[in-house]
Amino acid sequence: MTSLRSGYDALLLDLDGTLYQGAQAIPGAVEALARGDQRLYYVTNNASRSPESVSTHLTELGFDSDPSRVVTSSQSAARLLSETVDRGSAVLVVGTDALCDEIAHVGLRPVRRFEDDPVAVVQGHSVATGWEMLAEATLAIRGGARWVATNVDTTLPTERGLTLGNGSMVAAVATASGREPLVAGKPAEPIMQDALTRSGAQRPLVVGDRLDTDIEGANAVGIDSLLVLSGVSTVAEVLRAPASQRPTFIGRELAVLDEDVDDVRVAGAEAWNVTFDGSDLVVESAGDAADERDVDLVRALAHVAWKYPEFGGIVPADPPVRVLLERWGL
Repeated sequence: MTSLRSGYDALLLDLDGTLYQGAQAIPGAVEALARGDQRLYYVTNNASRSPESVSTHLTELGFDSDPSRVVTSSQSAARLLSETVDRGSAVLVVGTDALCDEIAHVGLRPVRRFEDDPVAVVQGHSVATGWEMLAEATLAIRGGARWVATNVDTTLPTERGLTLGNGSMVAAVATASGREPLVAGKPAEPIMQDALTRSGAQRPLVVGDRLDTDIEGANAVGIDSLLVLSGVSTVAEVLRAPASQRPTFIGRELAVLDEDVDDVRVAGAEAWNVTFDGSDLVVESAGDAADERDVDLVRALAHVAWKYPEFGGIVPADPPVRVLLERWGL
């Protein structure tokens, strides 16, 4: 057997929904990563915390981490600005003090008011952001300031469920200013290129739970990806995913890294027959469809669904299939 992880020299790992949810590690995630010898890099769109804070959180949860292996969208946003505005320029920061620190680290001057004549605006997630701060940003952007968003994730996973993310706040400013920002975080290329440069990897694998950020980000730079079904994206969304958001591999959680690479690739599966009848996907069990292999059904469905994106629905041909489709919310 050739395990999935053995083909890669570094894992570029998402955090929320992949390694942990809020303050809790996802069951089995720590153990799954500890079993391999790949270099681990943590790539996050969350710009509210410093790399040191992120690394401390990861270490407390049991993951192998240090700040040098944490790549944040705030770092990528700061880099983008440093390459386009003069050193010492004022940058209006919508976000946390950690984002201000990243701006200062690249030789720019973080400010909070339009009256400070900012030449650029950087916008990242902060639970403290309110109307007043968004108004300052809107004034600067309408006045001609360059605008960089750390990410445009519309939602943010928490222990209580999905809440509004930075992208929802960015959308408010875009509506008010009539402008669109340059985006630093996933799925845009800047953060992915920073992760590749930092890791020095020759054969990296992106691992994440979101099709529209992690997987699309991997596809944007032409590298393989693993979607874990432990976070935001659902099986229904996987089956309807556009080409830019289709993962190479699918697994329930990170333990899939130790499974045979051919078993976890998106492809047909011996236990399932999936066909397109010109209208729907028709699924029947072709062998021993054990519950512990039910993710095989997801991969087999995706394999055919992506060939026939116009499919209407999914029709189970026998009771075992019906049970598993209901389990996946299909």
